[in-house]
Amino acid sequence: MSNRPLIDPLTDSLADLTEAERSDAMRRFEAIRPHVLHGVSLAEVARNGGLPLRSLQRWSARYRAAGISGLARCRRSDTGKRRLDSDLVAVIEGLALGKPRLSAAAIHRRISAMAAAQAWPVPSYAAVYEITRALEPALITLAHDGPTAYRDRFELIHRHRAERPNAIWQADHTQLDILVLDAGGTPARPWLTLVLDDHSRAIAGYCVFVGAPTALQTSLALRQAIWRKTDPAWPICGVPDILHVDHGSDFTSRHLEQVAADLRIELVFSGVARPQGRGKVERLFGTLNTELLPELPGHLVEGRPASVPVLSLSQLDAAVGAYIIHTYNLREHSEIGASPRDAWIADGWMPRMPDSLEALDLLLVSVAASRRVRRDGIHFQGLRYMDPTLAVYVGEAVTIRYDPRDITEIRVFHRDRFLCRAVSPEHADRTISLKDIEQARTARRRALRADIATRTAKVAAFLPQPQPAQQTCGKPPVRPKPKLSLYKEDRRP
Repeated sequence: MSNRPLIDPLTDSLADLTEAERSDAMRRFEAIRPHVLHGVSLAEVARNGGLPLRSLQRWSARYRAAGISGLARCRRSDTGKRRLDSDLVAVIEGLALGKPRLSAAAIHRRISAMAAAQAWPVPSYAAVYEITRALEPALITLAHDGPTAYRDRFELIHRHRAERPNAIWQADHTQLDILVLDAGGTPARPWLTLVLDDHSRAIAGYCVFVGAPTALQTSLALRQAIWRKTDPAWPICGVPDILHVDHGSDFTSRHLEQVAADLRIELVFSGVARPQGRGKVERLFGTLNTELLPELPGHLVEGRPASVPVLSLSQLDAAVGAYIIHTYNLREHSEIGASPRDAWIADGWMPRMPDSLEALDLLLVSVAASRRVRRDGIHFQGLRYMDPTLAVYVGEAVTIRYDPRDITEIRVFHRDRFLCRAVSPEHADRTISLKDIEQARTARRRALRADIATRTAKVAAFLPQPQPAQQTCGKPPVRPKPKLSLYKEDRRP
């Protein structure tokens, strides 16, 4: 027996062992621990533990010679090496990477027949399975799912952050996992457009709408993002240097290109079908879908509503706005170590702003309508708008521009020259969206139709209904003969 002193198991290095070998060595050490540390005879340890005495003697000797690492099973010299022919292994790997994708069982059936024909040893199913499992996931993804899936899962990406606020903004759309009631009271799945500051992760603007994304929704979100907010808790504003968007038709429109040129914004388009360039705003969509929407009625779970949808589009708009202003923008962001609002404010700076809101509306808000100034103001969507400036334009044709989310105020232009902001006196202290008016009109029509149905039902209940004339079965009705004949041909024999 070696005279080497006992090795402390807490200081003995097991770094060169695999997890299985380390576990096996520790199990054997626990078996001889009473003998090694407390001097109990191996015979007594064998009786108490039910282990062979010869095994305990061998383990004890190996422990005194090499420590705990010496208790691990000796590795075979051919560990990790296959006994199969290299050509056979290559054929199995080729079948696993071919199209259509084959299961391990299908590959085993094919390779067994081929091995018998080539006088090779037939591999077991376990051997075929291990060969297919040993292939790189990236190789399998590229072979079966194509370069796009490989790029999205395995290619390196460069995670960047803008050096300062308003240097780069990201804009994108997503369809929300919720149902709302549209203007007709029909459940519809809305869309959300977000404008995000790359440096601070702060949300600068948004737009909730029903229907496919268009340049109008993008313009409304940008208008809100660029101009100063009425809520002091939402200070994010200004014109960005770069706007990062995708290749959607609304982002590649001539309207947005003209707006970017006038405001001196550089448009940067991400690669087609490559969302990596907009990863921050894509991640934010996931946050909204998992944090906010499950708390609202009509939330979709696996494509089905978890509760009855009752929210209107304007109510969802208000819920999204409250979450953005009072939760997301004020909560510390894990990647930047500060709240998006504080990161955007930083040490204080002046954002680049348009000359006026009217100039911004003339560029962005493409919702325009022609109206004629009447003696009592401008009539639009059942509302009346007044401003003293309109007094000298009575009878003149003007162009009005408005925000569909709040039509209590319109902007009036005469021959492309801004005149004034006209307000609806009856609703000056309220915010009314175009969707609210459409919903109110629809509700009114439904109420009138229900009233009509109720009143006509009374008539049917108290007055006898005319009975249809009875006809002889199988015979056409007899036409009466005319009493007066004007021509000889009309006379019948």
